[in-house]
Amino acid sequence: MASSSKLEKIYDVFLSFRGVDLRNNFIGHLYQALHRIGIYTFRDSEELKKGDQISPVLMKAIEESCIAIIVFSENYASSRWCLEELAKIIECKEQKNLIVLPVFYKVDPKEVRGGRKSYQRALAKHKSKFGKDSEKVKRWKEALFDAGNLSGWHLNDGDESELVQEIVEKVSTYLAQTSLHVAKHPVGIDSRVVKLKSMLNLEFDDGVLMVGIWGQGGIGKTSLAKALYNVIFRKFEGSCFLENVRETSEGTKSLITLQEILLNDILLPQQRLEVSNVDRGIQLIQRRLGRKKVLLILDDVDDLRQLNTLAGGKWFGNGSRIIITTRDKHLLTCHRIDQDRVYEVEALDDSQARDLLTKHAFQTHQIRTDLVDSALNYAKGFPLALEVLGSLLCGTTEDVWESTLMKLSRIPDKKINNVLKVSYDGLDENEKEIFLHIACFFNGRTREYTKKVLDSCDLLTVVRFDTLIKRSLIRFELGILKVHNLIQAMGKDIVNQECRDDPGRRRLCYKSHSVGTT
Repeated sequence: MASSSKLEKIYDVFLSFRGVDLRNNFIGHLYQALHRIGIYTFRDSEELKKGDQISPVLMKAIEESCIAIIVFSENYASSRWCLEELAKIIECKEQKNLIVLPVFYKVDPKEVRGGRKSYQRALAKHKSKFGKDSEKVKRWKEALFDAGNLSGWHLNDGDESELVQEIVEKVSTYLAQTSLHVAKHPVGIDSRVVKLKSMLNLEFDDGVLMVGIWGQGGIGKTSLAKALYNVIFRKFEGSCFLENVRETSEGTKSLITLQEILLNDILLPQQRLEVSNVDRGIQLIQRRLGRKKVLLILDDVDDLRQLNTLAGGKWFGNGSRIIITTRDKHLLTCHRIDQDRVYEVEALDDSQARDLLTKHAFQTHQIRTDLVDSALNYAKGFPLALEVLGSLLCGTTEDVWESTLMKLSRIPDKKINNVLKVSYDGLDENEKEIFLHIACFFNGRTREYTKKVLDSCDLLTVVRFDTLIKRSLIRFELGILKVHNLIQAMGKDIVNQECRDDPGRRRLCYKSHSVGTT
């Protein structure tokens, strides 16, 4: 799998063709048409094909291209260099998400994939030279079969200029879909992308598959979704990453805006589509995208209405994938996403956390190990907290580290707090009361003890516990209630802020209860 942190591709298009057949006509016209509109195209020259081995320059150019156009002509398979190019292109299609577009130029696709006619004669000559059991020839034959099964263009006696224009438009559409910036330091992301990609079953095009990415605020859901998008988006006819759905969708007009972005990002129409109301937007999405294989990522969803407006179950064509990031697991259940299709994003492990903090904080000199350990203990593997801490401490001295960490132990960082507080703001009043009690008094207590005390305060806990878990605010481990220290600090800060001038009026009932035994 290509790394999410990989360098950008150098070439837009790599042209693979048999030079003596096409260089001065079809390929020349296609190259010039691509060049005219600024599409950077690699077209090999004959001097690169000297000797028995294909030039490393060609191999590198294939790896550094976004799209490969293979022009299969009558004599294509007679060139071992062309077949080596082809094998490399198919390899990069599988391993580096290279888009492959075949053109069957006055040959039938059946000839290419089945080794018929001129292709059969060419393969026979290669077998004679390299041996019928040659691994090289077997690899070429498999590559021809795979490429011959790809969707592309078939030209016999049609208008070549029309075909050139079709290819240019198709390439332009693909290149209009660009990758996303993931993070300044994408630590710990690649292995998670591998797991998520396996959950998507990309090799199957039956129906539409929805996957949820669930976790606490600041845990890295958006960065993970962006990295996944970059790895797979070129496998689809159209793609859209709708970021900050929660913030953008406040009010009906904003839902319309999201529908318009979705339609225009996927269809890339010459004239921008406009939506007059939400219901019309739903109809447009169903009608225009109902037969398209699309990738849609809805980031930071917090309301079922958003899903019902942007991603109904059968609105998209077969092979489509819908990915939803949220803090609320219950939303995914309500939208009928199977539990085995929900990926829970966990905190970075100790090694990854140290690596991320190091990348953000250390530029000029090293800091005492005990101070670094204190910073890591504060962040507890939260990427957001590590990034904020690193920015605060970057280039500072050890006494600044000590002072900053001491301050954060008393007063939570505002940027971190604001992100975490979104989950709290979505609770009802009873749920807020329960959460604040838990944050202040019950972290580390048993479930039974916590329930008993809170029930005595007329707080209904059974359903509320479940809600807090699904909102990623609390969890239970072997019956023990656990709250991440940053979330606990956020809860305590809310209590402090509510009655700053009169602490005695704080609404927590637990103060009047004895702690007792657990």
